[in-house]
Amino acid sequence: MKVALFGGSFDPVHLEHVRVAAAAKAALGLDKVVVMPAGLAPHKSGAVCGAEERLRACKIAFRNCDWAEVSDFEIGSSGKSYSYLTCRAFAEKYPDAERYFLVGADMLENFFSWKEPEEIVRLVTLAACGREDPLPASLKERFFARFGKKVTEISYTGGAVSSTELRVGLAFRGYTETDLSGLDKEVLGYLDGIGAYRRGEAEALLLEKEERRAHSYRVALMACGAAKRAGVADEKALLSAMLHDCGKYIPLSSPLLKGFTPPADVPDPVLHQYTGAYLAEHVFGVEDREVLSAIACHTSGKEEMTALEALVYLSDLLEPARAFCGAEGLRALFEEDLFRCLRAALIRETDYLRRKGKPVFPLTERACEWAKSAIKP
Repeated sequence: MKVALFGGSFDPVHLEHVRVAAAAKAALGLDKVVVMPAGLAPHKSGAVCGAEERLRACKIAFRNCDWAEVSDFEIGSSGKSYSYLTCRAFAEKYPDAERYFLVGADMLENFFSWKEPEEIVRLVTLAACGREDPLPASLKERFFARFGKKVTEISYTGGAVSSTELRVGLAFRGYTETDLSGLDKEVLGYLDGIGAYRRGEAEALLLEKEERRAHSYRVALMACGAAKRAGVADEKALLSAMLHDCGKYIPLSSPLLKGFTPPADVPDPVLHQYTGAYLAEHVFGVEDREVLSAIACHTSGKEEMTALEALVYLSDLLEPARAFCGAEGLRALFEEDLFRCLRAALIRETDYLRRKGKPVFPLTERACEWAKSAIKP
């Protein structure tokens, strides 16, 4: 008997998960694939959707796969879902089977830092497939050098379906057009029905014009896509991006801004970052000071910006619909180094304003001077 373990957060489960499992079954001649949603993955701060909801969504996604079994083993276990413990239980349940553990290229790259990786490779054979490209030869060589075993490569190259992008799309669903094509229609219906990934704060989007909501969606996609690389919690990036422009079209005379006192001498293009932070806190109930601060400087920047503040500032400036000279270069730098990109963006902004004979907002001026002195080019 050949059986494979396929674990992950499945947050949410999408079509590519099913395709990977089917490709593994065909390539390895598997009799069964055990799909196992994690309770609390040790390498993540926690799934956004609840454990039982993710389990149910997996059962729906794999409903037509008679070779797949969706297991609640990790969800039912206490503590973090360490793979070596799961593999032990897996080996005990299938002692005479040829056992595989399905991983993606991204998981394989991080495998060396997992808890008890030697125990895992003793119990199972790792079978890996790429997401958009084949597995790098250097990665396979590194694995063999460390563990003395080869990785079984599945000759299927996965498509570009991102759980992060789907979570953002579900959060914005109903407020602007989003791309949820990576979800099975019945899974989408289930997630819609339980309100998974919805945020009450998203009502702030109703204060924006439709084209501005689409902009906020693109900002959120960019910010959340880079959040892990920047060391920022996905939820903070999403909430900051979702609400960053909620004050854009609200006049100071609005009852929503009762009690708000604008800072002195703030130009009109910058004012909405302050009204947005006020609305986020006093109307939409945001208590996270980091999120509020990111909203409050997303147009001007400021000195000593945090990773979250830099992430929202740059995502607002560089989201794909923005077109200006130098944008593509900044986007490339954004993918490489968040703070080097911030430095370059602030310098570009102040230089551009001066060339046009326009005043530079003092907060932006100070942000630029800080960036030039504190961040290496």
